[in-house]
Amino acid sequence: MSDVTDATRQGPKPEGRLEAAEQVRPSRWKSIWDSDIAYSFRRSPVAMVAALVTAILVLSAIFAPLVATTNPFDPSSLNLMNGFTPPGADNAFTGESFWLGTDDQGRDVFSTILYGMRISLFVGAMAVLFAMVLGIGLGLLAGYVGGWVDSVIMRVADVQLTFPSILVALLIFGIARGLIPIEHRDQMAIWVLILAIGLSDWVQFARVVRGATLVEKNKEYVQAARLIGRKPGAIMFRHILPNVLSPVLVIATISLALAIIAEATLSFLGVGAPPTQPSLGTLIRIGQDFLFSGEWWILFFPAVTLLALALSVNLLGDWLRDALNPRLR
Repeated sequence: MSDVTDATRQGPKPEGRLEAAEQVRPSRWKSIWDSDIAYSFRRSPVAMVAALVTAILVLSAIFAPLVATTNPFDPSSLNLMNGFTPPGADNAFTGESFWLGTDDQGRDVFSTILYGMRISLFVGAMAVLFAMVLGIGLGLLAGYVGGWVDSVIMRVADVQLTFPSILVALLIFGIARGLIPIEHRDQMAIWVLILAIGLSDWVQFARVVRGATLVEKNKEYVQAARLIGRKPGAIMFRHILPNVLSPVLVIATISLALAIIAEATLSFLGVGAPPTQPSLGTLIRIGQDFLFSGEWWILFFPAVTLLALALSVNLLGDWLRDALNPRLR
C-alpha cells in the first residue's frame, strides 16, 4: 500500500511529461497552416487561382527541356516544311500536327513559348533582385545617414521619376550597348537588359526603405545598439533592415510583373533579347509580322501567355500587400 502511495505522490515520469508536451506542441507545418497569411490565402479565391497559374507557368518554364516537344532554337531540329501549320491541324507536306501550330521557320509555338518564358522570367527576376539590392542599400544609407547624402540620393530619385521607366531603360540599354564591342553584344544582351531594367526600377525600393528607416532609427533598440558601440553598417543591416523588409517584399512581387512587361516591351521594340535567345516579347514581335496574313496563332499564344504571367504575378502582389497590412486584419 505504501508503495502505491509513494508512486502516486511522485506523479508521472519525466519521459511521459516530455511525450505529452511534444503531442501538445504544434508542428511547423501546422503553425504555418494556422498563420494569418495562410488564413488570408485560403480565404482569397483570386490569390489561389493566381498562385496556381503562376506555379504552372514558372514550373513549365523551368522544366522546358522536359515539357517541350523539341528545342525550337536548335537548328538541327527545324523543318521548314512544317512552317505555318495551324493549331491542331496536320501539315500538308509532313503530316505532323502541333498543339499551338508552328511559326514561319517550322518551330513549334508551344515549345518556343516555354523557352521564351524562361528568358522573360530570368530577366525579370534578376532585374528585380538587382533593383532591390541597389534600392535597399541606397534607401538605408539615405534614411540613416541623412544630411547631404540623403539630399543627393533623393534628388537623383526625383529626377528619374520624372521620366517613364521604359524610356530610362531604353537610354541605359543604348549607352551600355554602345560601350560593348560589336562581337560581344549578342552575348551580353541579356545582362545589359537586366542592368537597364534594374536601374530604372530601384527608385521605389529606395523611397520606401528610406521612409521606414527614418521611423526605425529613432526607436529604442537602435539607440541601445548605438550605446553599446555598434557600427552604423551593423545597425543598418542587422537591426533596421529586418524591420523594413515587409513592404519591400510586396514591392518586389509587383515589380516582377512590371519587369517582365518591360522586358517584353524592349524586346518587342527590337532592343531586348537577341534573335538567338528570343523571349516572349521577341515572339510577339515576330508574330505581329504575320498577323494580317492569317497566321494569327504566332502572335496570339505568346501574347496570352505574357498576359497570364504578368496578371497572375500582379494579383499575387496585390494579395500579399493586403495580407501584410495590419490595418486590414
